[in-house]
Order: sequence, then C-alpha cells, then structure tokens
Amino acid sequence: MVAGDGAPRIQGMLITAPGGTRLEVSDEARLLRLVETAVQRARAGGGEALASLTVPVEGIDPSAAVFASRRPSEAFFCFEQPDRDSSALATLGCVREIVAAGPARLARVAAAWRRLAAGAAAGSAVEGPPGSGLVAVGGFAFAPAGGASAVWSGFPPAALWVPELSLAARGGDVRLTLIARATPDDEPQELMARLEERLGELRSESLPLLDPSPAGRYRVRSTLPPGHYESAIVRATERIAAGEIDKVVLAREVQVHAPVPHDPAAVFGVLRDAFPSCYVGCAGRGDAAFLTASPELLIRREGQRASTVALAGSTRRSADPAVDDHLGERLMRSEKDREEQAIVARRIQRILKPHSIWVTAPEEPSVVRIANIQHLATPVRAQLHRPIGALDLAGLMHPTPAVGGEPRERAERLIPELEALDRGWYAGPLGWTDASEDGEFCVALRCALLRGAEAHCYAGVGVVRDSDPAAELAETEIKLEALLPILAQ
Repeated sequence: MVAGDGAPRIQGMLITAPGGTRLEVSDEARLLRLVETAVQRARAGGGEALASLTVPVEGIDPSAAVFASRRPSEAFFCFEQPDRDSSALATLGCVREIVAAGPARLARVAAAWRRLAAGAAAGSAVEGPPGSGLVAVGGFAFAPAGGASAVWSGFPPAALWVPELSLAARGGDVRLTLIARATPDDEPQELMARLEERLGELRSESLPLLDPSPAGRYRVRSTLPPGHYESAIVRATERIAAGEIDKVVLAREVQVHAPVPHDPAAVFGVLRDAFPSCYVGCAGRGDAAFLTASPELLIRREGQRASTVALAGSTRRSADPAVDDHLGERLMRSEKDREEQAIVARRIQRILKPHSIWVTAPEEPSVVRIANIQHLATPVRAQLHRPIGALDLAGLMHPTPAVGGEPRERAERLIPELEALDRGWYAGPLGWTDASEDGEFCVALRCALLRGAEAHCYAGVGVVRDSDPAAELAETEIKLEALLPILAQ
C-alpha cells in the first residue's frame, strides 16, 4: 500500500495528507498533552523526561519503512524473527543514548534505563506486539572494553538508545510509537513539530534488491592467515588437556572489499528471506551498520517468565534429505559436540536457578536446522521469583559458554590472547527492552560490520578436548557462508 510519491497510505490511526503522514486530530491532542506533562516533569526535576504515544497502523513493513525513511548517519535499528509470527521491531532516530563500559556495563545501562522509563509520560497501555510503546534498543560488545579498534568506531562497549519513532509488529498487528525527550528549556510545540516532521518523513517501500550483476572485483581475505587460526586451536586444546579450562570459543575475521558500497538494506532483505527462523538484526550507527542472522537467543523476558536456548555443536546441511538426516543423527551421536552442548546447558541453568522458582529443560538436546547449518539445541525456561529486567538477565547470562568458554573468567582471559582480534559487537547481546523491562536479546552471531565498501565478517567455534584444528577451521567456513555469498557476489 504505497503512494506514488513513496508516502505510505497507512490506515489505522494515521492519515495521509499532501504534506506527508500525520496523526488523527484526536491523537495529536493526546500526544501534545503527554509532551506538556513531560516538559513539566523535566522542569520540576531539573532533568529530563520522556513522552510517548502508541497508535495502531496497517499496511506497513516495519524494517522496510525504517530503511526507506532513515536520515543520513542517524541511528536506526531492525530486529526480526520472521518464523515467529512475523515478529519485528524497527526504529528511527535517537532522542536519548545510554553508553557504558566495563564488566558491569549491562547493569549500568539497565539502571539508567529504569530511571528514565520510570519518569516517562506515556499513553495508556495498549495490547500490542512485543516491543510496542516506549522502548530502548541497542547492542553490547563481547568484551568489557570491546570495540576499541578503529574498525568498530561508533560501536562502544555498551550502547542503548531511545528512538524517536518505532514500529512493532506480530501477526499482522502493527503499532507505531512516537517518543520525545523533554528538558527544562524545551517548549511543547517545538517538540511536537519535531515529531510531526519525523512522522511526515515516514515512507513505506519494499526493501531493495541486491545488484544481480555488480561491476568490479570483490576481494575476500582472512584478517589473519588460516594457519594462525589452526594454531590457536592447537594451543587451546593444549590448555584444555592441562586442565586449565574445559572449553573456549575462538573466532576469526574475514574481510570483504567490494567495488561499490555495501547496501545494508539489501543485505538485510536477503538475510530475512534466507534465515526466517533466525534473529535477523541491523544496528545502524553513523556511517556503519552491524548485521546479524543469529540462531541463538540469549534471553527473552515476559513478566516473570524467562526463556533462552543452549546452542552448541554444529554440522553442515545437505540438499539430499537422507544425507541431511544422517548428518543430524551423526551430530546427535558426536561425543565432542554433545560435551560442548552440555557445558552450555549446565551453565545457563546454574545462572538462572538462584533467581527462579523453577528452571526446566529437556534431558536431551534436539537438532535445529537453518539454511546452511545444523545445531544441537536445548530450550531452557524459568519462572522468576522476583522481577529481573531483560537487561539485567542479559548481563547475568553473557557470555554463555557458547561464545565464551568454561570456566568463564579463565576463558575470557584466554580468548584475546589466542584470537588476536577485537570482536567488537560480534557475540555480544543485541536486542531491545521496554518500559516494564520485558525484552529480548539474541547473541550476535553470523554477523558482519558494513562500512562503505568494506565488510568485516566473524565466525567462531567451540574448542573442547577432542577438537581437530582442520575440522574447526572448516566449521567457521560453513558459518561464514551465511554472509559471504551475499557480500561477495
């Protein structure tokens, strides 16, 4: 449902006018009252206050609208899991950012968001998709000081931001939220004008397609030689044999240099179509975009319920169903992979138990299949005995042994020594949280950082006592197949 000039013909509580999309008159009045309240609170407290209004809309693809409507170099965010009833959250702009560094960075960001959300003037709560209403989005580096290298410029160790506009969807139900940040010096009409300008720029277009016949030469190279990675695997298995650690995850980086700038919107569209069961995300900051198609949920918090998945152990897919089934069965029988998976499942349950009435998980893992790879997975659910926000839970969970190691502290010290790279946001939490502190964070795997014509892709494997260096290197190649064929056509 697209107008000829690209302006959306959105039904629901929005109308399309020659000047662009705007709210119905009654909702404009509601939003103005909320903005006035936020300004009053900011002046009374000498600080800041948020105002937000959520309305239902129809006929819009959240992520496509965000890519079509984003302003140059502004923050944007898309987070989808298509197979989960077309679940999506996409945002534009930033009215407030919270950044932090260090081991307690997630807890510090969570505390700041809690204070900010508590003083917000929000419209009446409405039933809607997860992520509806006042929301904050963002990502976190794997390491406490991660993202320090020039490659990761603009992606600090922890960044959570409140968007100016968000679109949340599930099962055809779409909600649009407008958010303003008021300070003592702000005037309500000026804040309203900014929101009206933002809404007027909203466009509903399809995601662009990748150029099927790109001109020029693509260059793909490992940042460090493959032999370096195999040597790191050998050294890791030596540490495991000596009893220093039980497991460690080691990653490698591959760069793609294109003849023209990479298009994040087109790449996102391909990932969304190719990996509908995964968490497909894109965080845009400045002139760069970080994309992921991750099979791994770190944490989902819905009221007093928490859920996650222990994911570890991998093998390839086959176009032949019989061979594909055989590969999955062999994965289930693999002592090496079962050990790797059990380490992750045990740690997750150990973390959740002190905070829960009960924690439950199947005794045996199952095989989950995505487009190019199969994994061993164990779903874990918990009933919390007190409210713990999604960000705080993510801070307790990260990093799981699926991306770090066991014991956790020893593995974290060993990883940079063996990898010799800055992981940045690779293998860190990526997702969102709302005013009630519900939310969802995935582990950013199968990912790439795009900046102009340069892309940095990352993949890792879990190393245990029986790991074979050549086999582990081959597994990273399988995982890199999620993005390399898209970025290096």
